[in-house]
Amino acid sequence: MEPIGYEQETPERLDATFAALADPTRRAILARLASGAASVTELAEPFAMSQPAISKHLKVLERAGLISRGVDAQRRPRRLEAKPLAEASGWLEGYRRFWEGRFQSLDALLDELKTQEKKSERGKRGVDLAASRSINSRARGRRPRTVASPAPRKRTGDQQ
Repeated sequence: MEPIGYEQETPERLDATFAALADPTRRAILARLASGAASVTELAEPFAMSQPAISKHLKVLERAGLISRGVDAQRRPRRLEAKPLAEASGWLEGYRRFWEGRFQSLDALLDELKTQEKKSERGKRGVDLAASRSINSRARGRRPRTVASPAPRKRTGDQQ
């Protein structure tokens, strides 16, 4: 089964997207860029790492196509590019539907097993009840009755 949207992107592009998303720093950078473009200095502020280290993360994100570099006078603000994320989401969506279908099948099977178990318990209770009556009857010296048909009633002379 190929998930929806898989034909549209290349496996290399998906690999690059997921590799870039594997790092928490890069995910945090993308989260920040979701609120608007930012310079390297602005992106580096919340992290306890050097600007060159942030620049390496930005290069990975750029190669994956997740961000782009703009030009604004002396600044080179980075912007979020949504298309690779949409492609990755589409790829994952196919698997979500696959697993959802599997879970629905499992739910149906569990419901069926519960129904069978309830029927089995009802039947067992009937057998247990019959066995209990049989044991009690033997203890009293009477002939045991079955659950399906009660013992015949004795007729008295007045009822004939």
